[in-house]
Amino acid sequence: ARLVRALAAWFAGAARDLPWRTEPRQAYRSLVSEVMLQQTQVARVVEKFGPFMERFPTVEALAAADEQDVLAAWSGLGYYRRARLLHTAAREIAARFGGRVPRDARTLETISGIGRYTAGAIASIVFGECAAIVDGNVARVVLRLEGERARHGSKEAARFAWERAEALAAEAHAAGEVGRFNEGLMELGATVCTPRAPACEVCPLARECAARKRGLQELIPAPAKAGGRAVVTHVCVLVVRRGKVLIERRPSTGMWAGMWQPPTVEEAVSIEELGARVGVRGPFEEVARFTHVTTHREVRFVVVRKKGRVGERVGPGRVWVDERELTLRGVSNAHARILGMAWPIAKKP
Repeated sequence: ARLVRALAAWFAGAARDLPWRTEPRQAYRSLVSEVMLQQTQVARVVEKFGPFMERFPTVEALAAADEQDVLAAWSGLGYYRRARLLHTAAREIAARFGGRVPRDARTLETISGIGRYTAGAIASIVFGECAAIVDGNVARVVLRLEGERARHGSKEAARFAWERAEALAAEAHAAGEVGRFNEGLMELGATVCTPRAPACEVCPLARECAARKRGLQELIPAPAKAGGRAVVTHVCVLVVRRGKVLIERRPSTGMWAGMWQPPTVEEAVSIEELGARVGVRGPFEEVARFTHVTTHREVRFVVVRKKGRVGERVGPGRVWVDERELTLRGVSNAHARILGMAWPIAKKP
């Protein structure tokens, strides 16, 4: 009860002003924001949230949209599978619930793309239902409060955090503070009880924190086991003609599924064999190399440009786009960086 009162009071005064924190809370805005915030920094979500909501202001608008339009609006947020799942969820909500987001967590979890955390967040924060939430920030706060040294990201840590969060949510619900308390847990983990150098001196729960009492706040949770990433090479070709750049769509499954990219060979190839592999005649000139790290892969990009004149034939599934047209298509951050290199070339006399 002390935890609930202290954290709810703190959040009432310390909450950041974020565009989805309307009064009263709105279920659709909450759904969109929670999906966007998964593995993405708040500042980036703030930048993209407004334009996305303007383009798809209701569940019905998102449900009726073309997938490519959704991916284009999502460009820059990464993890594009989330955009597809959100799109699918909107269609299910429109079809099954008349466009109204369900209020209870159990029903929310029956919708594609809505997991336990997102369901709990919407049910508790928007509707005041008794539901717990656990994301990385919440798990860290709870583990430190209890002095539990389970390994970060482990099943043991998740199980412990969910059990404790459910007990706290029940207490908060009884006090009529479950939404504010759950949001407070997330806010505390994001701004005060951070992974490194937590600001214990300003934490509203410092007196209750077992980790702080033992001087273990920076050792809890225990570090996750290091996991190796697969290293892959992508050779991308910039082909520019009359102010436009050539792009192709990626396969419908796998990394960046269905997004657009310059013609690409997904393995290390020599300049000599590149033309035959990518279906574009040389000569070619290398213009850049960089590495893009995802959750599971380290992608080493080699960027080359086609030199000399470019013919009309471009191959099936490829299109020419200018800068404006490119913004209407779904493009990953890495490929946006590469395609951005094309415009100085395109503008040369």
